[in-house]
Amino acid sequence: MTDNQRIWQEARDRLVQSIRALGFSEELGSVIAQQLGSPRAIDRMNAYVRGVRPASEEMLVDEMLAICSDVEAWRERKKSQEAQARYNAWLMFDRPDEEEDPE
Repeated sequence: MTDNQRIWQEARDRLVQSIRALGFSEELGSVIAQQLGSPRAIDRMNAYVRGVRPASEEMLVDEMLAICSDVEAWRERKKSQEAQARYNAWLMFDRPDEEEDPE
């Protein structure tokens, strides 16, 4: 098992344990961890579970969806920033100067 796989497994196990401690099924914890998609998002969900101690599965799923939405918004923002940086580089370095006289 690689270090990355171990990190994922440990994050998943912590979340499943926290969700089971609230009386929900292990399968629900596994599905939530799988949907979140990263150890950091899983840890964020685990902090919510431990801090808020939600009383229903709906509350758990709502928070999972909110975290997934935040992660997707972050990814879109990063893609936009990268595209903007490439465009700025094109403007600065690749475009011929419009002020130069072609004569």
